[in-house]
Amino acid sequence: MNMTTDLMPNRPAGKPAAGKRFLQSGVGLIEVLVAVLVLSIAFLGIAALQAMSLSTNNSAMARSMATISSYSILDAMRADMAAAQGGSYNRTGTSAVKASACPAGTGSLANYQISQWCGQLGKALGTADTTKGDISCTAVDKSANCTITISFDDSRAGVGGSNVQQVITRAML
Repeated sequence: MNMTTDLMPNRPAGKPAAGKRFLQSGVGLIEVLVAVLVLSIAFLGIAALQAMSLSTNNSAMARSMATISSYSILDAMRADMAAAQGGSYNRTGTSAVKASACPAGTGSLANYQISQWCGQLGKALGTADTTKGDISCTAVDKSANCTITISFDDSRAGVGGSNVQQVITRAML
């Protein structure tokens, strides 16, 4: 006697055996909707992170531009040391340079340099009343001790920071 047992009867794929229920295979609609919801929330979080990163980078760029501008006027004063020691570049308090109202660059090299610097501040940090530059130099022997203070509106910095930023640079010419 030859007994063979067929454990897997021949039937078309996807059809249950007689009297047996077919188990679901694949992914249901609910699972797909939940996955799409989770991915949507993740993408919104990434977009918010990118927006915050952009505003922080803009703020950092503004501070870098203020630092570069302070070095620029210091270099101009080094080229005109006698006027810097004599106080021709000093602009403090009410005589501080405002990017919204740059002074005329006539009369002396110091006035021309300050006018050019004011234009540079306006281009780099915005031509607003809040964009100001203070210069204070005192003669020390054959040099000068100078402090450059640049103030500007940094409302693009995002939450948690001050809108008005200051960059202070001190140098010996």
